[in-house]
Amino acid sequence: MEVCLVEELPPTTELEEGLRNGVYLAKLAKFFAPKMVSEKKIYDVEQTRYKKSGLHFRHTDNTVQWLRAMESIGLPKIFYPETTDVYDRKNIPRMIYCIHALSLYLFKLGIAPQIQDLLGKVDFTEEEISNMRKELEKYGIQMPSFSKIGGILANELSVDEAALHAAVIAINEAVEKGIAEQTVVTLRNPNAVLTLVDDNLAPEYQKELWDAKKKKEENARLKNSCISEEERDAYEELLTQAEIQGNINKVNRQAAVDHINAVIPEGDPENTLLALKKPEAQLPAVYPFAAAMYQNELFNLQKQNTMNYLAHEELLIAVEMLSAVALLNQALESNDLVSVQNQLRSPAIGLNNLDKAYVERYANTLLSVKLEVLSQGQDNLSWNEIQNCIDMVNAQIQEENDRVVAVGYINEAIDEGNPLRTLETLLLPTANISDVDPAHAQHYQDVLYHAKSQKLGDSESVSKVLWLDEIQQAVDDANVDEDRAKQWVTLVVDVNQCLEGKKSSDILSVLKSSTSNANDIIPECADKYYDALVKAKELKSERVSSDGSWLKLNLHKKYDYYYNTDSKESSWVTPESCLYKESWLTGKEIEDIIEEVTVGYIRENIWSASEELLLRFQATSSGPILREEFEARKSFLHEQEENVVKIQAFWKGYKQRKEYMHRRQTFIDNTDSIVKIQSWFRMATARKSYLSRLQYFRDHNNEIVKIQSLLRANKARDDYKTLVGSENPPLTVIRKFVYLLDQSDLDFQEELEVARLREEVVTKIRANQQLEKDLNLMDIKIGLLVKNRITLEDVISHSKKLNKKKGGEMEILNNTDNQGIKSLSKERRKTLETYQQLFYLLQTNPLYLAKLIFQMPQNKSTKFMDTVIFTLYNYASNQREEYLLLKLFKTALEEEIKSKVDQVQDIVTGNPTVIKMVVSFNRGARGQNTLRQLLAPVVKEIIDDKSLIINTNPVEVYKAWVNQLETQTGEASKLPYDVTTEQALTYPEVKNKLEASIENLRRVTDKVLNSIISSLDLLPYGLRYIAKVLKNSIHEKFPDATEDELLKIVGNLLYYRYMNPAIVAPDGFDIIDMTAGGQINSDQRRNLGSVAKVLQHAASNKLFEGENEHLSSMNNYLSETYQEFRKYFKEACNVPEPEEKFNMDKYTDLVTVSKPVIYISIEEIISTHSLLLEHQDAIAPEKNDLLSELLGSLGEVPTVESFLGEGAVDPNDPNKANTLSQLSKTEISLVLTSKYDIEDGEAIDSRSLMIKTKKLIIDVIRNQPGNTLTEILETPATAQQEVDHATDMVSRAMIDSRTPEEMKHSQSMIEDAQLPLEQKKRKIQRNLRTLEQTGHVSSENKYQDILNEIAKDIRNQRIYRKLRKAELAKLQQTLNALNKKAAFYEEQINYYDTYIKTCLDNLKRKNTRRSIKLDGKGEPKGAKRAKPVKYTAAKLHEKGVLLDIDDLQTNQFKNVTFDIIATEDVGIFDVRSKFLGVEMEKVQLNIQDLLQMQYEGVAVMKMFDKVKVNVNLLIYLLNKKFYGK
Repeated sequence: MEVCLVEELPPTTELEEGLRNGVYLAKLAKFFAPKMVSEKKIYDVEQTRYKKSGLHFRHTDNTVQWLRAMESIGLPKIFYPETTDVYDRKNIPRMIYCIHALSLYLFKLGIAPQIQDLLGKVDFTEEEISNMRKELEKYGIQMPSFSKIGGILANELSVDEAALHAAVIAINEAVEKGIAEQTVVTLRNPNAVLTLVDDNLAPEYQKELWDAKKKKEENARLKNSCISEEERDAYEELLTQAEIQGNINKVNRQAAVDHINAVIPEGDPENTLLALKKPEAQLPAVYPFAAAMYQNELFNLQKQNTMNYLAHEELLIAVEMLSAVALLNQALESNDLVSVQNQLRSPAIGLNNLDKAYVERYANTLLSVKLEVLSQGQDNLSWNEIQNCIDMVNAQIQEENDRVVAVGYINEAIDEGNPLRTLETLLLPTANISDVDPAHAQHYQDVLYHAKSQKLGDSESVSKVLWLDEIQQAVDDANVDEDRAKQWVTLVVDVNQCLEGKKSSDILSVLKSSTSNANDIIPECADKYYDALVKAKELKSERVSSDGSWLKLNLHKKYDYYYNTDSKESSWVTPESCLYKESWLTGKEIEDIIEEVTVGYIRENIWSASEELLLRFQATSSGPILREEFEARKSFLHEQEENVVKIQAFWKGYKQRKEYMHRRQTFIDNTDSIVKIQSWFRMATARKSYLSRLQYFRDHNNEIVKIQSLLRANKARDDYKTLVGSENPPLTVIRKFVYLLDQSDLDFQEELEVARLREEVVTKIRANQQLEKDLNLMDIKIGLLVKNRITLEDVISHSKKLNKKKGGEMEILNNTDNQGIKSLSKERRKTLETYQQLFYLLQTNPLYLAKLIFQMPQNKSTKFMDTVIFTLYNYASNQREEYLLLKLFKTALEEEIKSKVDQVQDIVTGNPTVIKMVVSFNRGARGQNTLRQLLAPVVKEIIDDKSLIINTNPVEVYKAWVNQLETQTGEASKLPYDVTTEQALTYPEVKNKLEASIENLRRVTDKVLNSIISSLDLLPYGLRYIAKVLKNSIHEKFPDATEDELLKIVGNLLYYRYMNPAIVAPDGFDIIDMTAGGQINSDQRRNLGSVAKVLQHAASNKLFEGENEHLSSMNNYLSETYQEFRKYFKEACNVPEPEEKFNMDKYTDLVTVSKPVIYISIEEIISTHSLLLEHQDAIAPEKNDLLSELLGSLGEVPTVESFLGEGAVDPNDPNKANTLSQLSKTEISLVLTSKYDIEDGEAIDSRSLMIKTKKLIIDVIRNQPGNTLTEILETPATAQQEVDHATDMVSRAMIDSRTPEEMKHSQSMIEDAQLPLEQKKRKIQRNLRTLEQTGHVSSENKYQDILNEIAKDIRNQRIYRKLRKAELAKLQQTLNALNKKAAFYEEQINYYDTYIKTCLDNLKRKNTRRSIKLDGKGEPKGAKRAKPVKYTAAKLHEKGVLLDIDDLQTNQFKNVTFDIIATEDVGIFDVRSKFLGVEMEKVQLNIQDLLQMQYEGVAVMKMFDKVKVNVNLLIYLLNKKFYGK
């Protein structure tokens, strides 16, 4: 108990009595259960009450707290004494027995040391022993057997006594043996009920338990000397379970302390916190939020220790204190004042000099300090900072107490009335009164006394003494009085001396330096100040007969201040002989004079003062009052403004009239002279100005030219900005830029070049497509030839057809085309024009084609799309056609979604026609280059990487591994050939290869993904726009669809349908350049397929599951990649509308120079006509529909012969059908026109009339200027304007004569252009009236609408020229790409020619050889063949080549032989089998077939339908015997 309580207990003989009051027991409870018992709860903790008057009934509270504390830690109640056992001494041995049990229990918990056996260490006198025996006999109690306490504890813990006993004995025996490992094993026996046993501490457990056992044996030896054998207990020499647990806890604690000391220098707060948290350390609770504080404080504490080691006791105290500090910091951070106070009261924090009466003040101060350190970036207050704060508050409290005492002294001194005594108290350091001047002692006394008197007279005042702040205020007031008195003296002395010395120049500086407000002195009034002061002094001096030397100043009408001008002496007490200096002006008089002069000056000048001067006036002492007067007067004048104006006007008029009459009379008297003077002066001035200006211009000629050019450029720039940016540009601006609408020779040349290139591109695309189809067919035929399905003659026939197309057949077709068009009759020409109008309507109104596509069967619609539709839009070879094609795609897609899509996923799971069309178009000739730029670099890198092997199929990896083993060793593998995925994954080699493949796959996929995502701008606009339409249309039909679902559909289009096939088969989509006959090998194909598979899963956010479970390690990668794809798909849909992108609208075709042209075959025209008639009811149900009208004009579908006209084909031609078939493929160019273009004698619609009127207006405003169109039209043209107009029209006619036929204007426009200016104006007026009736223009805004249209045409003309140049470059680029592809196809044709030639040569060679054999002449000389190889079946079985023979035992294999003979054909072997020398069967082996089997993973094959052989070892045998490999 002394060790735990750290205090000395009463002597042994008095201990029994000393424990009755329960104080020591309660203190012991506070030691092991501090949360249950605090020092405050212990009654009579210092035992002063007990020592004075003995036991009190409240002392039993201490014993009760001890019992509750034991209950809280779990000590079995069997040991508890009753309260009366202690208080009334009814059973003191039971209490002592309980203390022994508590000691052992606390030792087991690692909280306290065990009570040592005192046998042989404590001696009792005979008298003490006798007295104790008497006491025991009196109560009739036997002393219990202490050695069995451990056993009792074990029973109370509900453990089988025998098992526990055996386990404890086993531990003691193991300790005795000294083998640490064996000791740990026994300690881990569950029957021993031991906890926290750590195998790593085995040596320490052994040592500690060994020492404890040896000590116990020594004590037992001493005890047994005086105890009989029968009374001895088994545990006198053995360690009990509690003792063992106690020693384990001791070792664990020491290990934990060592670990903490090792962790602290590492500087990691988290590790330090974990170490402190370990229960083995037996330290108070720690808090994670204060980890950094534990680390820093313990580190500093460790450094301060000389051994750099903190013992458990030091750690216990430090951690307890730091935890308390952490909780205090937490309370401070939460601004919880009550919690802060509670933490400060906690004894665990260990703060010194903490007065609990001031806890609230400590808390408030700590809160402010905490806020301050937080602002400086510090998180927590340290213990030292908290202690400093406590000390600071204590110092403040002490200082406040000292001040209270000092205030009492000051009040006593004030009452005494002794200035020196008052001064002495004011100067006390504890009073802390500032600015006390000993020279002012008397005035301090007066002011303080007056202040106290006032407070005494105040009935509402609670206190009758002056407090510190009141004393300080009085001292400050006294100091102010002193300063004011000195200032007054300075003013009076300086001013009077200046006046006596007649220094008028110094008066301003004297006044400024002496007055309290320097702003009261206005420099402009210096003379007035001086004069007024001199005058006042003279008046005062005249009335004075005798003069003294004292000046007197009364302050606050209470205090008198005296100053001697001669001795410079001053006093607050009336001097003994006081004679005043009455001839001098007093301070009050001087200030009054100054104020009077200043006020007069301000009043005189305030009305005319500037803002600056008003501010100066305002700064004077009288300024605010005067300003107020001024504002009042000003307000009055404003109120009387009318009267004021009348008075001023009258007065000004009077003065002006008087002056005018006088001046006029002077002029009348000197009229002649005035005239002469004026004329001479005007002449001289004008001449001088002219000559000067002329010379200036000559000197700056270059600068003038630059300025003029700059002005002109700025004017032109402003005019152009007005044209471009103004909503209603004026006519004058439009007139300056109408010349931009003229078509130059360069425009015509570029238009012709665009038309030519467009024709070439379209023709080339169609030719390449046909070549590609024929080449694909050739591939199939050669494949069939190899499999002997067709004859070589069929292949040769198709090859000749290819060569024809490669040669001049297209030229023949073109010649036929030209000849056929020229030979068309008028009726045929009319039909052709109707077709032109029909195709124009189909091209510009996408609804017809959209409906037609959905009316046809899918097989027909696909062919129709690939041929007619792309032809109709010239494969989008310019922006107009691309715009119209996109409108078709949009319309068709919206129609398909509206009518055919029932669920969101239908777009993904189905095969929408429009989506196929979009993807086909964007992967075709126009979009191929984009796909190549997007994927070619990264795909080529994957193909070129020969070391890259990606195989994620475990079964294939397994088979390849087995094949490799057998091929390398030449021995049969003992591994099975057919395995499942799960079985394959059980092999480490397969796992390693699979992991390597997955790593390579992730690396390569990253490259492809980065290439795709970083190249968003390369993605075709049309594809992105359709993705946007697809997303919006699906969202419109299914508004509940999530953003993820919509983006997956977009991803299905952009990635799965557009990019994925190109990654899997780059050779098939022209992504990479392949030489003729070249191909991607199987490994490269598998690598690309694996990458495409991963990207496909990522794009659809589909994880690897089920049969792909072995790839589940990539699921996180798939999720991350999906997020990248998601952003990519979302951004891909962010594109402008086609109208904005291509700058197109409904008037575009009407203002372009050239008309749209398409290149289409006669067969396609007839096919389209037929389809339109077939589905007319569905696509144009109305009879007055434009399409129905045109189809009615065309009539029935013509045949090829009737289309071309009679005579196109010779009726007697035996190949008439073939000729017609060829002619049907003849391509003709159709110049598309609207049926409702402007033509003579036809009705003019408002749109066409608008164009015609604009052209007339442009002709008029070129030659006749004006501000508005109405003004020009109403003003007659001059003769010169008519001449200029005629000249312009002649020039235009010459240009038109050089214009190509397809670019010329209609005849009506040409005739309008030849009209005279006046007639054009009249026609314009008529047209404008018509347009006004239709609502296109309005006369109210002077026909500004049509001028706006002309301005728009000018702007569009510039944009059109720019786009045309871009289109030229794009067409040239496309044509180059098509030429390269055509060259590749020609190279492929040459390769096929070579292959067929080789086949023919081989055929001839075989025929020759066969004929030699038939002649019986044998083989030619020089031909060598490898020698046959002979093996028995047993030998082959031994080598592992032969696995089994049906219906034949293994012991019979020696009777079977196999002869392997190489044939004349390379790679072909004959195998003959014999049984007992009799030839049985013969089979032929092809080495290529065997290699194909090996590639496909076939490990076992059958020969002769009964012999099973190992394919890998058979290949190995053939290579070794016949090829030397």
